[in-house]
Amino acid sequence: MRHVIVIGAGIVGLATAHHLLTGGVRVTVVDRDPEGDKASFGNAGGIAVTEVIPASVPGVLWKVPGWLADPLGPLAIRPWHAPRLIPWLLRFSRAGRPSEFTRIVSALAAINARVYDDLLPLLAEHNLHEELQQLGALTVYENEAEFNKDTMQWDIKRAWGIEVRTVSGDEAREIEPALGRSITRGVFTPQWSHVRDPKTLVDKLRQSLLARGLDIEVGQVCDIRPGVEGRAVSVGLSDGRWITADKVVVAAGAWSGALVRCLGDTVLLESERGYNTTFAEPGVVLSREVIFAQRHFVATPLRCGLRIGGAAEFGGLHAPANFKRSQALARLAALYLPGLRTEGGTCWAGHRPATPDSLPVIGASPRHPAVIYAFGHGHLGLTQAATTGRLVSDIALGNPSLVDLAPYAISRFN
Repeated sequence: MRHVIVIGAGIVGLATAHHLLTGGVRVTVVDRDPEGDKASFGNAGGIAVTEVIPASVPGVLWKVPGWLADPLGPLAIRPWHAPRLIPWLLRFSRAGRPSEFTRIVSALAAINARVYDDLLPLLAEHNLHEELQQLGALTVYENEAEFNKDTMQWDIKRAWGIEVRTVSGDEAREIEPALGRSITRGVFTPQWSHVRDPKTLVDKLRQSLLARGLDIEVGQVCDIRPGVEGRAVSVGLSDGRWITADKVVVAAGAWSGALVRCLGDTVLLESERGYNTTFAEPGVVLSREVIFAQRHFVATPLRCGLRIGGAAEFGGLHAPANFKRSQALARLAALYLPGLRTEGGTCWAGHRPATPDSLPVIGASPRHPAVIYAFGHGHLGLTQAATTGRLVSDIALGNPSLVDLAPYAISRFN
C-alpha cells in the first residue's frame, strides 16, 4: 500500500494521518475547510478516559420529557427533525437495556483504557506534551439525593479500574475554591485530564504533520467509488476533481453518514449539536475541568479563557444555531461559580457525531474493504482520537488490532 486518503481534518483525521505517516504511507487529508471551525476546535477540552457509561443508561428515557419541556434545558429536538430521529431514538432506547448497557460499557472501557498509551507518544512526537494538563476532574452535585442516583455509575467505573474519590462540599471547595456553597457533594477522578486549548492543539498538530509530508487537499467530498476487487478507491470532490488512493478513511465526523450511504452501508448517525461560551476574563479561577452533574454542563479552564459548555440538540446538520442555549449555560454556571463575570463571552456551537449506542464506528466497510470508517465518537472525539488513529492505521497496514473491533463495526446497524 502506497497512498491513503483521509476524509476529515478534525482531530480524529489528523491522528489517523499521524499513525499512517509513521507507518511509511503517503497520506492526503481532504477537507472542505482544513483550518476552519469544527467540533475538534470548540469542544470542552477534556480527555475523559473515565467516561465508560453510555448516554442511554437504564431509566434515562423517563427524564427526557422533563428535559424537552425546558426550552433551554440540557436536551432539545427541533420539531421538523423529530420524524427523521425516530430510528435513532428507537435504537437509543434499546442501548439502555441491561444486556446492551453492559456490552457498551465494556467496549467503551476497552478503547478508553488505551487512550494515554496512544495520546502521550503522539503529543511528545509533535512537541505538544505541554498542551496536556493531567490534573484530574471534579464532578459536583447540589444535593445528596442526586449524588445517590449516580452511585451505580460510579461503582461501575470503579469496577473497570477508574479511580473515584468522593468528597464533601467543603472538600470540593478546597479543590476548587471558586465553587459556591450550593455544592454539597463531589467526586474527584484523577485519571481525567484536559488540554490547554483544543484549537491550538489541532492547529499545531496539523502544521507538524504538514512538515512531515502530509498532503492536504481543500474540497468537499461528494462521492466515494471503490475499485474492482478492492483495488484503488476514488474520491470525488464537488468541483469535479477525483483523487485516487489504495485506501480511504472516512473521518468526517457528523458529515460521515452521507459518505456511508454512497457506499451502500447503513449507519445511525446524528448531529448532536453542542453549545458553549468562552469568557476571556471570567473573574474566577479553576484549575481543572468541573462537571456539574445535575445540570449537564462543564466548565474548563483553557488558555483562551473559561469555557462553559454542554447541551444536546438534535436538529440535523443545517439548522441555524440557537445561541440562547450558550447564554443559558453561562447563566447556569454563574449560579455555581458566584464570581463569574458573564459579560463579553464568545458563543460557539458545533456538531458532535452521535451514535445511539455511544460507540464510535471503527473498522472496514463490509462491502468495500478498502474503505475504513473512523467516526461517531460523540462527546469523546478528542479523548479517543489518538487510539482511533492507531486502530485505523493498523487496519490499513494489515497489522493485528490491539483491541477487539467487533463492538465498533458498522455492521451492528444492519
